[in-house]
Amino acid sequence: MAETLPEEKHFKASAVVRDIIIGMSDGLTVPFALAAGLSGAVDNSSIIVVAGLAEIVAGSISMGLGGYLAAQNDADHYYNERAIEYREVRETPERERAEVKEIFRAYGLGDAEINPILDHFEKNHDAWVDFMMRHELNLDEPNPKRSVHSAGTIAASYIVGGIVPLSPYLFVYSPHEALAISVVVTLCALIAFGYIKSRFVGVNPWKGALRTAIIGSIAAGAAYFLARLIS
Repeated sequence: MAETLPEEKHFKASAVVRDIIIGMSDGLTVPFALAAGLSGAVDNSSIIVVAGLAEIVAGSISMGLGGYLAAQNDADHYYNERAIEYREVRETPERERAEVKEIFRAYGLGDAEINPILDHFEKNHDAWVDFMMRHELNLDEPNPKRSVHSAGTIAASYIVGGIVPLSPYLFVYSPHEALAISVVVTLCALIAFGYIKSRFVGVNPWKGALRTAIIGSIAAGAAYFLARLIS
């Protein structure tokens, strides 16, 4: 009876997590800084809520567009490099063969093992280009829907993150009291976010929670003091 090997577990959604991190981190800090800065300048929370919601809408659109353009640029770069590789395997095959040999020799293979692979690549340029894109340029083919997904993920994460520090102002009339609650709520959100993020990527969750809380607190504090200085 054949032995059943345990299923390998690898995290494959790093791009999505990266987008969530980008959106949430900015969403937790920028609206907090705005609300905190306004807390010393106005005497009721309704003005802060309106300004905060306007910032969340504008920020989510801006961040989403940034994510879309970044993903689109990655795709354009990939396909441009792929076209170059196709041209090189047609026009300078000997140089490309030498590059393949260099890659395989780094893994301890000799010409006897490499030459049959090169012969196969000579007959199949698609496989040759795929190999060079992955192992020479370290580029993976992008998901055609990546730009749209990235924009949506970053924008939604920004909105969710932005609601957290703004939520106390929805229920507490005094801006100063709401700010104190917002600080606690935002810090708890940073810890929870860091913990969950770290569990997904397979690192120590408490270490990740602490690191996220410290970095987020520093960013939020810097933004807060800058906002107070300007106001």
